[in-house]
Amino acid sequence: MKNKVVDNPLKNHDFNYLVIITAIMVTCYLTSNVMAVKLVNIKGYSWFDAGTIIFPLAYMLGDVLTEIWGYKVAKKVIYLTFICNIIMTTFTYIGVFLPSPNNLGNAYNTIFTFTPRILIASLVGFLAGELSNAKTMEIIKNVTKSKYLFIRTILSSVVGYIFDTGLFVLIAFLGVIPISEIIMMIIAQYFIKIIIESIFATPLAYLVINFLKGKIYG
Repeated sequence: MKNKVVDNPLKNHDFNYLVIITAIMVTCYLTSNVMAVKLVNIKGYSWFDAGTIIFPLAYMLGDVLTEIWGYKVAKKVIYLTFICNIIMTTFTYIGVFLPSPNNLGNAYNTIFTFTPRILIASLVGFLAGELSNAKTMEIIKNVTKSKYLFIRTILSSVVGYIFDTGLFVLIAFLGVIPISEIIMMIIAQYFIKIIIESIFATPLAYLVINFLKGKIYG
């Protein structure tokens, strides 16, 4: 019973946990998109966007969804996150055209005028990355017969970040910053995400997954 995947969470007592994980995942993803408009510049080079520091947490929660509820449920949450991002970006962009005092409106416009391009980049990268991450985790789980959680959380992220980071940086910043910096950003973001995933997100995934298994499966 411990390895049984819940097909329809709406009919089970674990629904509240699914809602909590989904809400936090959506929040992490939307936050990372807003933070992505700020580039972290070190010694004159843009190495990564600020959203990089929180994005691995969204991936970790994607791993939790796949591990506890299965790929089908994880995929639905990924699509829900996709829709939430469209809603946020649509209305924050409409806000750009609303009248306001210049000292307040300029700062707002600087952030959210750039958001549509970030939206396209993040949606393409997020869908390709998260879906490949969840699918890879499911495949590895079946191959390892549900053993070695750390292997599937890290390896699935290794695959997912290839799609997410490469597509996001290219779409978001091509033509905005030099090609040399784009290449450095892809490499830097990729390995920073992997490091955060390995050192912080994977141990946290263990804690969350073990907690949920104890609460859901008893």
